[in-house]
Amino acid sequence: MAQVLLVAIIAATIAMVAFVVGDRIRPKAWRHAGDEVASTLALDLVKTYFTALVAFVFVLGWQQHNSAHDHTIAEAKGLVETYRAAESFPPQQRQRIQQLVRDYTSGVLDDEWPMMERENRMSPDTAATFETLRRTVVAIHSPDSAVTEARSRALSGIDKTASARQERAIDMERTIPEFLYVALFFGAGMVTLNPVLNGIRLTRRSLAMTALLGVVIGVALLAIHDLERPYTGSIEVPKDAFENAQADFKRIGTSPNYFGE
Repeated sequence: MAQVLLVAIIAATIAMVAFVVGDRIRPKAWRHAGDEVASTLALDLVKTYFTALVAFVFVLGWQQHNSAHDHTIAEAKGLVETYRAAESFPPQQRQRIQQLVRDYTSGVLDDEWPMMERENRMSPDTAATFETLRRTVVAIHSPDSAVTEARSRALSGIDKTASARQERAIDMERTIPEFLYVALFFGAGMVTLNPVLNGIRLTRRSLAMTALLGVVIGVALLAIHDLERPYTGSIEVPKDAFENAQADFKRIGTSPNYFGE
């Protein structure tokens, strides 16, 4: 923050010095009678700067939002891969592992997701379920080559899930750099003052247009703020990947009562 202010002050000083020196050495014929040209140039520059900055930050936030969604898809795919691999395990181990996969998926949807929305943190209970799942698969040892191969596939799915879960935790904490917010609010302030600095007369029409300008600026800033919070903002990451995973579990076939329990 301090560095941004320092750079802004230095840049403003350089610009003023260049203007004063240039005014002394330029021909008098180049001078205008008033300062309307300077104000128009400055305000046009501010509007262009603000528009470009909003577009840049919005694209950055949208990319982060899409990346967060991609990580949930990768996490759900890892769970389905683990669940499918467990089909080749002996019945008791198969039921145990698939039940843990279902419990973890339900934990993400029912417990962890609301916790991320309310408290911006992950659920320790869901993390414990995932760790139990990992240890259960690691503990499987069998001379049967089919079981050994299935164990490798299950561990591969767990590794993918663990990596994606870690990315999801990072996505939850990732925000737009502070200096970009400073630049956005500065630009928004200058654009809002545009009618005053341009000397526009106060009428009902100009007041209504200024209010519309404020609405556009406010909505743009709110959209950017929501995009940087993929799990707590109004533009939140969908849970469809985990919901689809639950549907896949049913299609794969093993339900809690499948073996007559």
